[in-house]
Amino acid sequence: MIEILLLNFVLYRNQRTFRPKKNAPSGSKGAQLQKHIDATLGSGNLREAVRLPPGEDIHEWLAVNTVDFFNQVNILFGTLTEFCTASNCPMMTAGPKYEYRWADGVTIKKPIEVSAPKYVEYLMDWIETQLDDESIFPQRLGSPFPPNFKDVVKTIFKRLFRVYAHIYHSHFQKIVNLKEEAHLNTCFKHFVLFTWEFRLIDKGELAPLSELVESILQL
Repeated sequence: MIEILLLNFVLYRNQRTFRPKKNAPSGSKGAQLQKHIDATLGSGNLREAVRLPPGEDIHEWLAVNTVDFFNQVNILFGTLTEFCTASNCPMMTAGPKYEYRWADGVTIKKPIEVSAPKYVEYLMDWIETQLDDESIFPQRLGSPFPPNFKDVVKTIFKRLFRVYAHIYHSHFQKIVNLKEEAHLNTCFKHFVLFTWEFRLIDKGELAPLSELVESILQL
């Protein structure tokens, strides 16, 4: 798996503890759906890979894919931790027009300006908290998803997009130098097609990468 090789590469380069991968929800059809994702991605048909498999529950599908995309973004950003620093990226931006401030609505209720690496750290911790909360992402077979589950998922994907936007605007040349641009582009294409399929991100949120997003959707 490319993802495993890239993870090993990140661990080797950073020489420090890296955030472990999250597993798909195990209490339902998580493992089965994860195998379906791996198989369809292996076929190279990303449009087919994002579609809800016939007869499957939409919430289960969103849950498994949320974990999968969290891992992808986590690994991609991990390759840049020595370059995306508080001194190099004192604000979380996506070009000169877009700045993202952090708030989780619990411990930080008013959006605060933080560096890009701090924003991503806050974000990954926040997502992990959601994924580990069984009232949101149930682990037991037959446990119901909450009524606002899709809203939670939409917020997660909206914020994951911001990491892609920052990478493309601030670190793409470094990605090219590391010869990782093909992997980045494939991951982002998969992300865009999935979020578009299930209307998870409002079009306005995609503005920082609008041209790239439109080129993907037209293919």
